[in-house]
This record gives sequence, C-alpha cells and structure tokens, in this order.
Amino acid sequence: MSNRPSSDALPPQSALSVIAGIEWQTLTLAIVIYGGFLALTWFWQSLPIVVVVGLGGWLTAWHGSLQHEVIHGHPTRNRFINDAIGWPPLSLWLPYAIYREGHLTHHRDEHLTDPVEDPESSYFTQAAWDRMGRLGRALAAWNTTLFGRLTLGPLVMIVSFLVQEAAMLKNGDRARATLWITHALGVAAVLVWVIGVCAMPVWLYLLGFVYVGAALTRLRSYAEHRYADNHDERTAIVENSIVFGLLFLYNNLHVLHHQRPGLPWYRVPLLYRKHRSSLLSINGGLIYDGYLDVARRYLFKPHDDPRHPRHRQPARAAVPTVRAEEKTMRPRCAIAE
Repeated sequence: MSNRPSSDALPPQSALSVIAGIEWQTLTLAIVIYGGFLALTWFWQSLPIVVVVGLGGWLTAWHGSLQHEVIHGHPTRNRFINDAIGWPPLSLWLPYAIYREGHLTHHRDEHLTDPVEDPESSYFTQAAWDRMGRLGRALAAWNTTLFGRLTLGPLVMIVSFLVQEAAMLKNGDRARATLWITHALGVAAVLVWVIGVCAMPVWLYLLGFVYVGAALTRLRSYAEHRYADNHDERTAIVENSIVFGLLFLYNNLHVLHHQRPGLPWYRVPLLYRKHRSSLLSINGGLIYDGYLDVARRYLFKPHDDPRHPRHRQPARAAVPTVRAEEKTMRPRCAIAE
C-alpha cells in the first residue's frame, strides 16, 4: 500500500481563498520593477558599472518572475490587464506571448521533462542528440553543469530559441510573424529609451541586463526538474534561500507551484511551511538546502544525463511519451491555507 499522500491528506482545495479584485502586493511589485528599471537606466552614468550590471541583471530576472506571476492570472482577474503588465520586453529576446504559451503547456505535469511534450525541458531525444555532432554534444553536456548553465547557458538558450523561431517564420507561419512584429515594436521602445534617451551603450544593456538577467533565470531553472518515473517526483524544492527566493518570487519552492499554480507568490512561503512534510512526500524528497547546496553538488558535475531516458532509442522505435500506468493521473495535492 502506498505511503504517498492522497487528496484527503491535506485540507480540501476549496478552502483556498480567492483574492477579490486586485492583488496589491503583486501590483506594487510591478511598480517597483518598472520604476527601478527606469531609474537605473536614467541614472546609470552616476553609478559604478558593477552596480549597473548587478542591478540590471536582477531587475531583468525579477521582471521574468513577474511575467510568470502574470501568466498564472495575477494581479487582477482581467487577462488583458495582466498581459499588459507582463508584456514589455525588458529581456529583448523572449516575446511574452510565446513565454505564456510554452509555460502553460509546461504545466501538463504528466509530461514534465519530456523533450517532445514539455517546451521547458532541458533534455534531448536520442535522435536530436545524434544530430548535434561532437561539438554540439560537448556543449550540451557542459550546459548540464551549473557553471556551464550560468556562463554559456544564456547564449545557448537565446540562440537556440531564435533559430527555432526563425525556422517557423521561414516556413511562413503568419501568426508567429504577427507576434514577432508586435514584439519588435516593444523592443524598439525599450531600446529608444535605453540607448536614445538614457545614452546607455548597447553592449552594457546586452551584458548587464539581458545576459546577467538570463543567467539568474537559468540558476532558478537549473535544478527545478529532473526525470523520475513518477511525474510528481520530477519537481524539486530549493529551501533556505532568502535572497533568491525573493528574486524568483518563491518559485524555488517549485513543487508547491506545480501543485497550486494559481497561488500568488506572497502566500507561497507560509503555505509551504505549513505543508512541508506532505510536499516532500509528494516529490519523493527531491530537495536542496539553498543554491549553495546546488552549486556544491553540480558546479562542475552534470545534473543529469541530457538524453531523456524515454527517448534513448531511435525515433522510429521510441518509447511512448506517456507510459500506460501514467495515463491516469494521481489526485493532485489538496493544499489549503
């Protein structure tokens, strides 16, 4: 008999309070992020470069965390308003609409880590691995270490994404083209402000804001998911991270987010502490004691084999994405406040 918690192990989900109207905590956060961005870019010449780079990377990564909140229905009940809050492309390279589409697809938990079904998977099928060649495989393997993920990882992520998008545009995807045109207008507005008005060099914005911001985001996602036969055990927890917890809006407590994706960021820590033992049972104890613990384990060691275990065979003989025993999903964790 399984010792894993069932839907009766915790208070019923219906007890979750629903925030009426506006979530002022998240709206205030948005004002702080956008206000901080405008202030930093305006006063950048009065600050040491290292401060500009550090704060620029932080604000860009923080903005990505805000976008994640917006995707999950915050801070209002109006999707148009929420999308407007998350849309400005401070990172330049990632259109909000594509992030939204891919991330919501990622939340089909039965497909977590699958390189065919999960847009945010870091794994490869065997067929894709074979096509990469020796240099590509070496680069992918290096990217499975934390050092590689933080140094070359942003470049690999951005370039591979743009190449895939360029292929879609080349194939005549008109909806994608319209999306990119809209995104380009936003990018132009950001660059007019940063370069034209604030006179910041392009290299400084690309390095300090875009690249460092992407590296901080890659730190969050590095150990979030790892393949396991049971899909509930593919999502990790990184505890005891006060600074990065705020930067990531407590998405480091990732298993709780996958159990309750609509939970606002400011309620995550308390609810996590309240149901910690049940959450650890659900994810099989996949937990790290802060990001220093992650670095201690994986700074120069691979987090996992980059080839997905279910796609090790040639494409024509690949194992089905979802095994028969996983077609019926477990009851989701019933966590209440």
